[in-house]
Amino acid sequence: MLGLVCTAIMVVADSSGLLVAPGVWLKNHRGPDGVIVLIFFLSGLALDTRQIKEGLSDVKGTFLALVLIFLISPAIAFLFSFLPMETGVIVGILLVSAMPTTLSSGVVMTGSAGGNMAHSLLITILANGLAVITIPIALSLLFGLAGDARTIEIEQLPIMIKIATLVLLPLFGGMIIRRLFASRLHPFLPYTSTCNQLGILAIVWMALCGSRPAIISGLDSIVVVVIAVFSFHLVLVMAALFLTSYFKVGKKRRESVIFMGGQKTLPLSVIMQVSLFPEYGIALVVCVIHHIVHLIMDAYLIKYLREKG
Repeated sequence: MLGLVCTAIMVVADSSGLLVAPGVWLKNHRGPDGVIVLIFFLSGLALDTRQIKEGLSDVKGTFLALVLIFLISPAIAFLFSFLPMETGVIVGILLVSAMPTTLSSGVVMTGSAGGNMAHSLLITILANGLAVITIPIALSLLFGLAGDARTIEIEQLPIMIKIATLVLLPLFGGMIIRRLFASRLHPFLPYTSTCNQLGILAIVWMALCGSRPAIISGLDSIVVVVIAVFSFHLVLVMAALFLTSYFKVGKKRRESVIFMGGQKTLPLSVIMQVSLFPEYGIALVVCVIHHIVHLIMDAYLIKYLREKG
């Protein structure tokens, strides 16, 4: 979180171009694509797929988590699109809502809250696999229903191919290589998380550099963005708490549904913003601030779930 904040401040404050110019050059030469491939490849290496079998038994929890990720989250964002906010903020929220779950923080927070980490790992892999199909469809529907004529420009097949190439292939490639060479890779696996965090900072840096003029012109909307993403995530968490209570998903099983159902991956949302809506720099700010805000909110949620019977 500190890295994201510092990166954003340094890019906005860099009037000399010393930091921004290299970022713009990399952005224009497929830098973000290369970094996101590395991020998801390392994420695949970090995932211990042997644990997945332990999470297969919770069919109800898996179904509820996927409903939260792919149905309820976009529905909430659609309702938010009717609020009196500027277009860039709405674009950012719609983008975030269509994303699959995070690859690491949700799993870690599930374990910290006393939940089933194997189940959260299963949800992670399923959600990111399904995202190849769901993201293009969700974005087309959301922008169409929200009355944005740009929905015509969102061609589903090219986006599916892009997500499959940048996300799915590296993710499963990393998982396969881990299974084949687990003993040799073991000394390096503890460092994959750090490398991933550095990769996220790099991709955010490049995206911010490319959108700096638009971001500066929209800085007066930061307070609105913080309130919007806080409210969006709060409603999503409340929906998760309601569903797990209504369907009687008990302690140690509900945590993975709540965390994985509410947390959204940042790198993929950044890539989608850069690819589809580069003119809305404030939409990129929404993606980054949402990631920071939902980590802070969910850190408090861990304590609540631990204490709740």
